[in-house]
Amino acid sequence: MTQRTFGVIGLAVMGENLALNVESRGFPIAVYNRSPGKTDEFMATRAQGKDVKAAYSLDEFVQILERPRKILVMVKAGKPVDDVIAQLKPLLDPDDMIIDGGNSLYEDTERRAKELEATGLGFVGMGVSGGEEGALNGPSLMPGGTKAAYDYLEPILVKIAAQVDDGPCVTYIGPGGAGHYVKMVHNGIEYGDMQLIAEAYDVLKNGLGLTNPQLQEVFAEWNTTDELNSYLIEITADIFKYIDPETNQHLVDLIMDTAGQKGTGRWTVMSALELGVGIPTIYAAVNARIMSSIKDERVAASKELMGPSTKFEGDVATYVNKVRDALYCSKMCSYAQGMALIAKASAEYNYNISLPESARIWKGGCIIRAGFLDKIKKAFQENPGLPNLLLAPEFKQSILDRQEAWREILVLANQLGIAVPAFSSSLDYFDAYRRDRLPQNLTQAQRDYFGAHTYERTDKPKGEFFHTEWSHSS
Repeated sequence: MTQRTFGVIGLAVMGENLALNVESRGFPIAVYNRSPGKTDEFMATRAQGKDVKAAYSLDEFVQILERPRKILVMVKAGKPVDDVIAQLKPLLDPDDMIIDGGNSLYEDTERRAKELEATGLGFVGMGVSGGEEGALNGPSLMPGGTKAAYDYLEPILVKIAAQVDDGPCVTYIGPGGAGHYVKMVHNGIEYGDMQLIAEAYDVLKNGLGLTNPQLQEVFAEWNTTDELNSYLIEITADIFKYIDPETNQHLVDLIMDTAGQKGTGRWTVMSALELGVGIPTIYAAVNARIMSSIKDERVAASKELMGPSTKFEGDVATYVNKVRDALYCSKMCSYAQGMALIAKASAEYNYNISLPESARIWKGGCIIRAGFLDKIKKAFQENPGLPNLLLAPEFKQSILDRQEAWREILVLANQLGIAVPAFSSSLDYFDAYRRDRLPQNLTQAQRDYFGAHTYERTDKPKGEFFHTEWSHSS
């Protein structure tokens, strides 16, 4: 048997599907999983008739790969990745390449890249988005590392990535942990997007009284519009029409309202705090999942804390359109926050990330793929110094045209007692960003009063600081 072109370690669903994707593009592959039973199952089922060779030890796995070796590691982020690397290192030769395709923290990727490159090995931290289907048929890939490492892998990556009108959904993101950083922010935007859709659903169902069939029609129609056409809107429409075969009820109504998370949303918030970038929509989405997790406490509280008794009495069709406008405006704020965070991290960590390319490779394969990503790409292409997506002419005008409806939906939700933290945070972000003066002049006065932290004055040169003995005022 010929030497294998590419190797995959880890045969959970994503690992299996990526392995089969690589093989389907004409590259013979080797696979290894810590559990031999899992390897046997894969070889006996999905790998049947494919150009796949199984190995039952890492030593055997390494030996059947052509040099320089290309090894994709698809194991749980954190210590398992370090463990696999530690086991591989003594078996590899200079210029062999390890690719971490999991959701690793970018700081871990930075560390691993430095350690491995110092030994002559190559290392790429690569974000992979698209879920099971994307991994098999074409994901969005966000590889970071040395440019030489990317160039070596590019012939394979461009073939396994999703394909859109302007090329494969993969590009060289930048050095070190750049790839995993962009994937982390992608997931943060995903958190925001999903929460905004959930809030729209809540207002439509529990505020306006729409049934599941009506919700399916609304989301299916929204998916045909330029503003909201996206993968997440598409699957949401599908969810509302699914009938549980066991109970003959809509399955969505039987699902417990406690959302899980794997850490990337939280990491995005932590990074934004460290870099001083406001991402309130994404933070609200992370916090909403935390609130959802205290189910028993919420059930108990619902029996004691009463909300308003107001009922919706307006025209349903009119307000469905207002919810659509509020959702679009809020989504744009979420994307604007994510792109601003990538830009700040790129400057801070010398990643040199291309914002137009980041938007382009999200157009296909990934979870946040949406019709307006092409407009986002073009906005940053036309104005590379654009400080915020909200200032791009097309998006600016779209939000200005819709902001009245956006505000009306927040008023309605508050009147009905429906929590819309991501809608609210998005509007707060817009309102704070558009104002030339905020109330933090008072905050600075307070800080100077109790801690002598000093302040700048509007009537003095910028950069000149003052302190006042406030209690001595006449």
